[in-house]
Amino acid sequence: MSQAQADCVGIVIVSHSPEVARGAADMARQMAGDEAPIAWCGGDPDGGLGSDVGKIIEAIEAAWSEQGVAILVDLGGAETNSEVAIEMLDPGRAEKVRICNAPLVEGAVMAAAEASGGASLTEVVRTAEEYSPA
Repeated sequence: MSQAQADCVGIVIVSHSPEVARGAADMARQMAGDEAPIAWCGGDPDGGLGSDVGKIIEAIEAAWSEQGVAILVDLGGAETNSEVAIEMLDPGRAEKVRICNAPLVEGAVMAAAEASGGASLTEVVRTAEEYSPA
């Protein structure tokens, strides 16, 4: 991870579909640049649709920044598993991870753009959550 990435909030995208998660991460990188660390995960442990706590923890670690990590999810199960993953982190890290209540793709792009500009975790989450498609 570069110094610029270490100074930016990390972004994690969690989808029931690996292809959707990968695509959203690619789009966020293309639109916001590489300054913010972005990781993604999708699918259940057997490769089907779903989400997996272990994969979410790995994605949090991959996007980790001392500035924090914002997680964007597609459906309720991804949100629930993300909550469990956060609870399993060291308490010092867990307090720096937040789930955004935002549309997956649009929220990821907005969060990545805000993070790339050096915004705080609170600002990144607020920007993603304030996004409302017309």
